[in-house]
Amino acid sequence: MSWFRSFAWFATGGVLGTGFGIALGFFLFPFVFPPPPAAEQLTQADQQAAVVADGTFMHANKSDPVHWGKGSVTVRSDSVYLGSDFEVGPGPKYHVYLVPKGMIRASGDLQNEQFVDLGRLRAFQGSQRYGIPSGTDLSRYESVVIWCEQFSVLISPADLKRRSS
Repeated sequence: MSWFRSFAWFATGGVLGTGFGIALGFFLFPFVFPPPPAAEQLTQADQQAAVVADGTFMHANKSDPVHWGKGSVTVRSDSVYLGSDFEVGPGPKYHVYLVPKGMIRASGDLQNEQFVDLGRLRAFQGSQRYGIPSGTDLSRYESVVIWCEQFSVLISPADLKRRSS
């Protein structure tokens, strides 16, 4: 009976240890093997598109050292452009959202909000361009948000300031 109990403890420890190791690997992978910085440039056509609004990403919750962001964002009539100074803390399945609500400061602020998903974040730092679907009324949107879809967590918001035409 004692060998059975020892085997049961050994098997339980093996299963729990393996599970913990896999979970730890998922969280540490982006920190250990981050993708290279993006360096997308605006084309001549992009530069001619009217700038509608701009803003700056912020660290919304200072007590959370994992979910943060910084850098500039520019909304043009056809695209959202994250500046060369853009950077967020690494993590899984980040997306770029256009959100009608302003002053997003917590994950709960996005609850029941209709947003436009511009696609998955391609790099944790550097300049990136995301196309806006045609027919989108940009006057309705007050924020650009980096959101973790996997865990439904706000990473970094940017309040948009309208440019006068």
